[in-house]
Amino acid sequence: MHALGLFAQEMLALYGMLIVGYAARKLGVLSSAANQVITQLVLYITLPALILFAMDTAFSVDLVVDMVILIVLSVYILLLACVIARWVRKRFYIPKQQENVVEGLIIFGNQGFLGYAVAFILFADTGIMYATMFNIVYLILIWTYGVYLFVRSAERIAWRQVFVNPGIAAVIIGLIIFFAPFHWPLAASRLLEDVGKMTIPLSMILLGSLLVSVRYDKVITLLKTKMVWKITFLKLILLPLLVIPVFFLPVSFSFPLICVAVLTTGMPSASTISLYAKKYGGDEEFSSFVVCITTLAAFVTIPLLYTVLQWIYL
Repeated sequence: MHALGLFAQEMLALYGMLIVGYAARKLGVLSSAANQVITQLVLYITLPALILFAMDTAFSVDLVVDMVILIVLSVYILLLACVIARWVRKRFYIPKQQENVVEGLIIFGNQGFLGYAVAFILFADTGIMYATMFNIVYLILIWTYGVYLFVRSAERIAWRQVFVNPGIAAVIIGLIIFFAPFHWPLAASRLLEDVGKMTIPLSMILLGSLLVSVRYDKVITLLKTKMVWKITFLKLILLPLLVIPVFFLPVSFSFPLICVAVLTTGMPSASTISLYAKKYGGDEEFSSFVVCITTLAAFVTIPLLYTVLQWIYL
């Protein structure tokens, strides 16, 4: 219960950062242009720095095994999400402009911003390293299949963008450092730590600012849309619960690994899908609303999932 209390306090701190972002946008301190700047700052500077710092750790066989397990788990849950998303698209009536959006919102979660924040407050650098391993397949898939959902065969996927981006580059360099017989110099390590740890507050402030973009005249209509709640249930509850049975296999799993895998799977829908919808002609308004709803709901479901995990495994 003590650990749960500490987790609740950390989550409240995250809520506070989100409220700061919301208030800053409402009061005009932040603009939509500022949101773009913060996004670029996090994606291109602070998050890569955080990954590079977290992966500068002592090599061990157990850690390598954990990495392999996390990558396999990521493949499993993403394939499962793709199957469920495709089934939802075929099973239920969805307006044409929302079809690709619905699939993307079910498959892809906010693993980069909120996912890293939760992993860090729970398990510090170990959490970031585990989240990084769990996100490798996700990063590749969202740049490939995520785009493919919207363009299908109309455009060729820019494979250069898939592998030449800060997230993938940081993971590759981080892996080299992890396996190499040397570490970052003290000054470089301190720099990466200080810059990297800005990722959490900046990410939460950004999410709070993005929530302001919801058009209130459409809120009531969208709240009555059943598909919004279907996506919310699938993304925040069903998919993470489907990960849990894996940990009953006769294999030893550490509690941090279990938590990172389950909680990262239970992240809200990715705002990247809204960007794709805007760029490729999907229903941007519907996408943004679902991102907002799942983000707000996640602040209830994530602590609940953590409580369930503690009850089962501790």
